[in-house]
Amino acid sequence: MASVPNVCGGGWAETKAAYRLLDNARLDFREVLRAHSVPTLERIRQQSRVLCLQDTTELDYSGRPSMAGLGRLNYEQRQGLYLHPTLVISEAGVALGVTDCWHWARLPKGEPDLAESLRWVEGYERVAEMAALAPETRLVYVADREGDLRALIDRAEQLGFAADYLIRVQHDRKLNDPLDGKLRAAVEAQPVLGTIAFDLPAGGNRPARQVTQTIRLARVELKTRSGPGPQVTVILAREEAPPEGQEAVEWCLITNEEITTLEQARARIEWYRKRWWIEVYFRILKSGCRIEALQLRTRERLERALVLYLIVAWRILMLMTLGREHPEWCCEVVFSVEEWQTA
Repeated sequence: MASVPNVCGGGWAETKAAYRLLDNARLDFREVLRAHSVPTLERIRQQSRVLCLQDTTELDYSGRPSMAGLGRLNYEQRQGLYLHPTLVISEAGVALGVTDCWHWARLPKGEPDLAESLRWVEGYERVAEMAALAPETRLVYVADREGDLRALIDRAEQLGFAADYLIRVQHDRKLNDPLDGKLRAAVEAQPVLGTIAFDLPAGGNRPARQVTQTIRLARVELKTRSGPGPQVTVILAREEAPPEGQEAVEWCLITNEEITTLEQARARIEWYRKRWWIEVYFRILKSGCRIEALQLRTRERLERALVLYLIVAWRILMLMTLGREHPEWCCEVVFSVEEWQTA
């Protein structure tokens, strides 16, 4: 029990603190979120390692002409905002909190927009800053293919890998060694290190089933115009014999860490599989909290509502993940006596 964060009553207290801050019209989105991120840091410090999950979701407020400050989504007729939070979870999968959130509205088509890829690089920088505040905890930045950016990889190296990264590969990058050619060919040329197996939950038209993947590893140096390039470990996890009619489950991941054993690779695959929790978090925001149903007149008011819902959604996700990890625990681990008796 000591290895699990002390969350007794903390979530509701953080929500109330954020709500009180919303009374101050001069405070912006980030200042209100700090009411939650400070105690989140304390929960992080109780762990030996945490996973910092980042992803982007769109909030669709189309058909609300009275709401000022929105921007186009994938086309001009759809209007809304984008959210890019950092959700922190323990290695066991317990949601610890939200530490940062990019949010923005695109400009009308034809006008110069911000470089949206910056959200991934700045997201890593914020994780690195947090790592300095929790020196006994190792932070791991986890992202899907959209986060596969050379600027992020280079920035992590410039910061001395203050936090590790684990990113699903999107780009088959060139390597400094001409004999190796490209990243994917280099890892596919390696012998199979071993196999791992796990239960894949049902999703869409896909039934639940067990997946067995082969694991290959390669330590490679990415190409630069001159001099040595950043070194990364490539992990290729491939399902060689999927059931008939089912798509093979295959992940190609890169990390700054030097990985040499099957157990180390297995741990990274498990970390990547936990990236799914941020998708659940988005589902809670949209289906549970119904943030896309908000009817407010200005973007400023919308942002003030969103920051409170970010904390409420974490609270719900924390209860879900903690309940899965420790179903035998008494409810007073997370609720005060007054709270559960009132409920």
